[in-house]
Amino acid sequence: MPSALLPLQDWSNFYVIVGSSAAGLTGLTFVVIVLVADAHLARMLGLRIFITPTMVHFGSVLGIASLLSFPGHTRASVAACMGVGGLLGTIYSAATTYRMYLLHKGRVDYVPVLADWVWNTVLPLVCYLGLAVAGGLVLLRPSAALYGVGTAALVLLFIGIHNAWDIAVWITAGHPGAQKKQHSGQEARH
Repeated sequence: MPSALLPLQDWSNFYVIVGSSAAGLTGLTFVVIVLVADAHLARMLGLRIFITPTMVHFGSVLGIASLLSFPGHTRASVAACMGVGGLLGTIYSAATTYRMYLLHKGRVDYVPVLADWVWNTVLPLVCYLGLAVAGGLVLLRPSAALYGVGTAALVLLFIGIHNAWDIAVWITAGHPGAQKKQHSGQEARH
């Protein structure tokens, strides 16, 4: 059934670029995690809410790029891969939203601001929903659906970059809890 094959070779350079970018940024994020752990700045809740989703987004981009680089894909195989990936990402994003809600409700040393909600919950949720919809559209309008998949992958990559940068700046500037402890320790010595 040759007509069922998709023109994925036209997208090969795009997926090489976004996939390798996601892989490289994943490695750099691991370095940041090791530095944070070494400085004893990380808390498990913070890892689960901010760093782990960033790794999931990078992994999703790498997964999309890898899956769409397989030779011989049909509309049905791409629809299944992107539909399931989008659904799993949507579920994960909903869980991240719930964790941020719990953070907001139970903590006083850090309260997520609007940008945290947008970049860590809303945008990823929209991307994963878009990926699931694009997966379904592959069966009806494959060319348009491939643009949807590519857009979701690229936006997830940018979300990961933004969130990794945000984490690095937060660590470098010193999170509010660490600053309070540092000031308390200095006042106690004087």
